[in-house]
Amino acid sequence: MKLQVKRALWFTAGIIFLGIAYIGVITPGIPWSTPSLAAAYCFARSNQKWHNWMINHKLFGAFLRNWQEHRVFPTRAKWAMLVSMDISLLIVWFTTYNIWLTVVLGSVMTVVAIWAWRYPGNKQTAEERKAQGQPLGWF
Repeated sequence: MKLQVKRALWFTAGIIFLGIAYIGVITPGIPWSTPSLAAAYCFARSNQKWHNWMINHKLFGAFLRNWQEHRVFPTRAKWAMLVSMDISLLIVWFTTYNIWLTVVLGSVMTVVAIWAWRYPGNKQTAEERKAQGQPLGWF
């Protein structure tokens, strides 16, 4: 019974992250790359059919396969993520003028950006790091 509850929770989280990823695809200022990674991770823990669907998806598939096989976070996606984070932070500031909210969100965004930039931006860089025995990222 516990396993079924765990899988249901992972699946629910996967659906939520997938929804955020889709929103991010069509809405400027909301990233799609990190939520799609989170969705694929959740589906891998809950439902292999949905995980396979994500891996073979026409929009998310190539990104997720590169991540799964080489731990590559494309440089273009990193820049898009930074731009969308900056725009979002500006929107928060100019709509709320709440310094604490802006600082907290900016801090979270900074941690996510640092995490993403630690990974190689293409397969060639990933292979070079592996050959030199360097870590691909923090995790």
